[in-house]
Amino acid sequence: NRPILANMNQELTMKFSKKKCLAATLLAACAGTASAANWSDTYVGYRWGANFAEPFGKTDISKSIVNLAHVSGYKYGTNFFNADLLMSDSKDPSAPGSKSGAQEIYIVYRHTLDLGKVTGSDFKFGPIRGFGLTGGFDVNTKNDAGYNSKKRMIVAGPTLMMDVPGFLNVSLLYLWESNAPYSKFSHTQTDRYSYDVHPMLNLAWGIPFNLGPVPLSFEGFANFIAAKGKNEFGANTAAETNIDMQVMYDVSPHIGAAAKTFKVGLEYQYWRNKFGNNHNGPAGDGAFAKTTMIRAEYHF
Repeated sequence: NRPILANMNQELTMKFSKKKCLAATLLAACAGTASAANWSDTYVGYRWGANFAEPFGKTDISKSIVNLAHVSGYKYGTNFFNADLLMSDSKDPSAPGSKSGAQEIYIVYRHTLDLGKVTGSDFKFGPIRGFGLTGGFDVNTKNDAGYNSKKRMIVAGPTLMMDVPGFLNVSLLYLWESNAPYSKFSHTQTDRYSYDVHPMLNLAWGIPFNLGPVPLSFEGFANFIAAKGKNEFGANTAAETNIDMQVMYDVSPHIGAAAKTFKVGLEYQYWRNKFGNNHNGPAGDGAFAKTTMIRAEYHF
């Protein structure tokens, strides 16, 4: 994995506009205030599926995904961090004609500032538990044969915290996204291109429930993303739907571990018009992934 990690380190140097610099500064300030966590959960996970898909490519790609995730709460809000290492089989090759699969690193960070805790006011009404402001970023790098994504995205917007067991957050986020792909077919580098600023409706949840005597949890996220104008090649983008959900079971009591240490479950991802590529256009069926996965987590 050294080449992709080194490549990512080089690509993380970004040239922001004044607005993006301001947003990054605010995010850093929020992260700094969160150093004294009241609670936290960190885990490493593994998931595998045999029917992933990539735009302009083949479907039914097998991928193994290893992730490191951290969520914590402090006096004024919460932090979420996740880093995925995605390893494809040869149907998503690392170079033209290669039999080795591509590798991708995808990182997400979100900070939610709870305005009720900041102001000392009670924003609870009806089904709403509280109100907050969310900011964060996505970055990725991938060494596939064709596109070689170098996504950079800043997100910001309001969040409603719903009054449910566990949590359900509903956010309306604006996205400042750019990319600078490199084609291994033509050996050409595309200059970093910024898409139109566009909105995303995001839901994130973790809700415990029981199936008879069996305690389970329903977890996941849903992103409904508007079209982002023209892409870097002049084609229209399409509205995107990405729903990723899992049912998890805590097996810790059966192996003599502390509660919520080991979890296993099933996951399903529905991703239509992946990355804004219209699956009814040249991107084809690869832009419409419907993926079942097995998932395991170790929390510490």
